[in-house]
Amino acid sequence: MFTAWSWAEVAQLSLIAHIIAIVLLTLRIVSVQRNIGVAIAWLAILYALPVIGFIAYLLIGEPMVGKRYLKRTQQARALLNDMAQRERIVFDQGHELLNEPYRGVSQMGTSLTGFGVFAQHKMQLLTEADELFFRLIKDISRAERMILMEFYIVYPEGQVKEVLTALAAAAQRGVECHLLADSVGSFNFFGSEHHRALEAAGVIVHQSLPVGLFKTLFTRTDLRNHRKIIVIDEDIGYTGSFNLVDPAHFKQDKNVGQWIDLMVRIKSRQPLSVVTAMAKVVVTDIGSESNTNLLALDGHINTYTRKLYQRSPRINDINDSVGRYIDSLVANGTMTVLHGATSTVTMPEVEPVVAQLIPSAPQVTAHVIYNTLVSVIHRANRCIQITTPYFVPDEALLGALTTAAKRGVKVTLIIPKKVDSFMVQHASQAYYTELLEAGVTIALFRGGLLHAKTVVIDDDYCLFGTVNIDMRSFYLNMEVSLAIYSPAMVAQVARCQQSYLQHCELLTLEQWRQRHGVQHLFDNGMRLFSPLL
Repeated sequence: MFTAWSWAEVAQLSLIAHIIAIVLLTLRIVSVQRNIGVAIAWLAILYALPVIGFIAYLLIGEPMVGKRYLKRTQQARALLNDMAQRERIVFDQGHELLNEPYRGVSQMGTSLTGFGVFAQHKMQLLTEADELFFRLIKDISRAERMILMEFYIVYPEGQVKEVLTALAAAAQRGVECHLLADSVGSFNFFGSEHHRALEAAGVIVHQSLPVGLFKTLFTRTDLRNHRKIIVIDEDIGYTGSFNLVDPAHFKQDKNVGQWIDLMVRIKSRQPLSVVTAMAKVVVTDIGSESNTNLLALDGHINTYTRKLYQRSPRINDINDSVGRYIDSLVANGTMTVLHGATSTVTMPEVEPVVAQLIPSAPQVTAHVIYNTLVSVIHRANRCIQITTPYFVPDEALLGALTTAAKRGVKVTLIIPKKVDSFMVQHASQAYYTELLEAGVTIALFRGGLLHAKTVVIDDDYCLFGTVNIDMRSFYLNMEVSLAIYSPAMVAQVARCQQSYLQHCELLTLEQWRQRHGVQHLFDNGMRLFSPLL
């Protein structure tokens, strides 16, 4: 038994050990965290809640995706790069297509991702879920060689069931079909009857970044695959903010309204395009998930060469009549075509479009999208218009926006009035005063949870994709953005943003200052955690 003195000794030793641990972790935070805001936030948590802070930092303090995952990623990229070299495929091309002000920005993306600028795309902005599902099912039903799909959330309700049915039918007729879904975001999908039905039909389903108790000791479990990419054969691609969910059925209990998203459908007749780059991203991500996948990629590299980089003799025209598969679904009642889905196109197709794919991942591409965004904001001359569901900037990004407004650039921030995250809502509000004082227009969208992620600079540049304006998207998640350099397509995204503004209330500085002081204090308290959100 311990004596009173021995218990005191134990307590003293525990205190000394605790102090040493806190000091060592403090030194670790200061030496590793390059972002000062992130470092300060972690130090505040560590000293305010020592035990919780210590454990939390060990679990999620640093963006560790795991040495084996990183090694497989490097090997998968090397395999595809070697294949491209053998086939004389050059991805880092096309910068001469751009105006001088954007060449440096595009070169930065190329240096970190390997993808250059490609021309001659035909693009269509899809603003309605019904239209997206209609187009997607039609394309899947006509696929001949390969379908690659990568999503953060797969939620098999509503029209998503029809997409999965079409995918299963494609696999059964011999199309190679892969679906990569995030382990956490698509938790309800894995193990469901829909998952089992896809695999029974021949669809190869992969979990991205699987989690587990043992894995938390070596990797961060909150690093997620937030990408949304679809590639059909070698000439059709989709990307944007849409998860594979039907907004009429998704998160209806959150009291924020339906989610409102954007997707762009891309078609190219060129041997190389952003669609080709998208395929390379998905194949690399699949190969990174397991040694089995990597060996399969290595063993079938010639098959991938043929399917990804060699053009098939027939390219479907997206203006063709509805395919027989769609007709059969409508005829037997499996698919319900809602008003506008077959006869009304929200946005017309635009061609030719010059674009660049910018994928990002922690410990792989550095902070390429963040650096790109800050760079284009600083070079804006006339207007900056941003649509994002979550707005939690760091000091550099906040400074870029406020400085732009002060030098006469019209800066408009379109964000939902209500979001599905309590902490993000209040952390975001802590920045409003500084933005309004600088002359930034803050438009609060009232028509639902505006989930679109678009940045329009002047009239000749757009960032479009999966990236929120927060540190999680910039530093932690696997994301993908499309840089669009063609004014006609940029104008189309800008018109979509203007349509959102019709459903917004504009916040004024006087109105915001009238809030109770306690509310401001609470928001500012949440702002301390903003580097971690």
